[in-house]
Amino acid sequence: MWIADNWKDYEVIDSSSGEKLERWGKYILIRPDPQVIWNTEKKNLGWKKKNGHYHRSSKGGGSWEFFDLPEEWSIGYHLISADKELKFNLKPFSFKHTGLFPEQAVNWEWMAEKIRTALVKDPDRRIKILNLFAYTGGATAACAAAGAHVTHVDASKGMVSWAKENCRLSHIPEERLRFFVDDCKKLVEREIRRGNRYDGILMDPPSYGRGPKGEIWKMEESVFPFIKETTGLLSDDPLFFLINSYTTGLQPGVLKYMLQTLINSDFKGKTEAQEIGLPVTSSSLVLPCGASCRWSPG
Repeated sequence: MWIADNWKDYEVIDSSSGEKLERWGKYILIRPDPQVIWNTEKKNLGWKKKNGHYHRSSKGGGSWEFFDLPEEWSIGYHLISADKELKFNLKPFSFKHTGLFPEQAVNWEWMAEKIRTALVKDPDRRIKILNLFAYTGGATAACAAAGAHVTHVDASKGMVSWAKENCRLSHIPEERLRFFVDDCKKLVEREIRRGNRYDGILMDPPSYGRGPKGEIWKMEESVFPFIKETTGLLSDDPLFFLINSYTTGLQPGVLKYMLQTLINSDFKGKTEAQEIGLPVTSSSLVLPCGASCRWSPG
């Protein structure tokens, strides 16, 4: 398992009975987690002294209950691979989310290391990264902080605005960033027609979604042909291809099979897939948080 264990401003304090107890900066939240099927004793005082609690409804969805929690606040992350400080604005919103997936920091570090290593070999190289289904821009900020030029694509105007804000907070130079509110498939098709190529591609596709004009995305039906199409945007000397999945049933081995099948026919390289996770302070165990697959040359 790849573990995001470099956080100072975030931690999973405990987990029990379908919920996880988290610290986001100085605020304590309780949020549901379908992986937490154990029922252990809730000894930590945070369970009683929380600042926010998302209650899941038996009818689907749920709602927040707040206890002295601001509408917005920020946390930082030190990107070790690039020795840069990143900063992210947080706010509780729809279906339990805060605007950041902390477990993805383990992938930020991996991508930033690939970018920095390439720039050490060739300081004048203009490294281009394509971030699809890019959400609030954690990976965008990490790749740009490492020195890459990043194209950030998401179908939600609100998420793209949030990503811009996070990049400003992280002091990312504007000339390294391009933002698009667009359907990812349509943008990939346009970029192929235009002959644009990228040295690194990452995607974090949803299980189900709609584009800005009602385009339907279903992970199990759409992801394989989309990966196949997107590999056509790789440059002649690519650094990486990364795909994340939070979809139940798409295990690391499935992601590896798809990526290895589609990329290794054109490029020699190494494909690895693992669960990603976060350490739990109270137990010294690791909470699984989805899966990732990484391809890189050599």
